[in-house]
Amino acid sequence: MGPRRVLGTPEYPHTPYYRTFETVVDDEAHLYEFVVPMVPPTWNDRERVEEYAEQMERGTVPTAVAVSTLDVCQPAMDRSTDYYTHWGLTHFLLDGHHKLEAAASAGRPVQLLSLLALGDCLAAAGDKDRLAALRSQPSLIRGTRPAQ
Repeated sequence: MGPRRVLGTPEYPHTPYYRTFETVVDDEAHLYEFVVPMVPPTWNDRERVEEYAEQMERGTVPTAVAVSTLDVCQPAMDRSTDYYTHWGLTHFLLDGHHKLEAAASAGRPVQLLSLLALGDCLAAAGDKDRLAALRSQPSLIRGTRPAQ
């Protein structure tokens, strides 16, 4: 699944980002994955983005590089029916800004070499150990459950 742009979401962080994947962790938790560019996509060179999009149309799957964190926490506010524990896997893009924008625009996949920070995350060691298996699951957008 290729990245897609997200704007105007309920908790918009006032910085551009891409949503790339989500799936069920278990009955009580859901994994959401994000890629955050270090510069706004508006700073990208248009010609270079178009070149990558053309390469992707011919079957090329480029690789980007990011440093990543995993945060496992409850929703911050009680304003919806989404009471699942949120696993937020956030990739801070170091290289590949043009590739990610091209992939998002063209709806094409991109590989991501992710260097997961093992410290300084809001997740237990066992949570991080589960990431590879969770990321190999199919993408699944789960409905919300009613408040209890």
